[in-house]
Amino acid sequence: MDLRYLRENTDVIWEKTLEHLSLSLTALAIALPLALVLGILATRVRWLTTPVVSLVGVLYTIPSFAFMAFLIPTFGIGRQPALIILVTYAQVFLVRNVVAGLQSVDVSTLEAARGLGMNEFQLFRRVWLPLASPVIVAGIRTAFLAIIAIATLTGYINAGGLGEVMFAGINRAYPSQVLAGVIAVTALALAMDLVMRVLEQFTPVARARRAAS
Repeated sequence: MDLRYLRENTDVIWEKTLEHLSLSLTALAIALPLALVLGILATRVRWLTTPVVSLVGVLYTIPSFAFMAFLIPTFGIGRQPALIILVTYAQVFLVRNVVAGLQSVDVSTLEAARGLGMNEFQLFRRVWLPLASPVIVAGIRTAFLAIIAIATLTGYINAGGLGEVMFAGINRAYPSQVLAGVIAVTALALAMDLVMRVLEQFTPVARARRAAS
């Protein structure tokens, strides 16, 4: 295994890793509120459930390079088209889990909360969303990992991050540089997966289960 590039360019790899993380976090921060709105709408208006879930599924099937080619004439290259791509692809994981999480909450629990005098906003904030949170957080974790992986491809359009390292290595026919990018992306994904799994333990349902055990 040729680790020469990684050993000689640790500072470059670290800088690009931080760029990659920044791009991924920004995409997730944009994607999550949009997914919550779509998921809540699809749950409350039942006839929209299938169209919304199907739409985000269809968008995910668009090939990455075709998506980039479609966006470049309007948005050029760089971070902006990359964010559009990442936010779009993240929806399939986020929206499906928001819908699944909200639909998993027992209707009788919601009715009991209404019987206690809660309005719809209080019901959503204090009962519905907390009970759905384990499924939603699991979707966030999956979406975040997918974003990290797909963000590698956006290095092709100079969006920053580790993808630029890998594509530069491909263009130079320098496998050691490509390998350095692969190792860094894998390490970043594993680290973020661990962080998200820890955060899952702090959802209201997880805390209640620990208290009851």
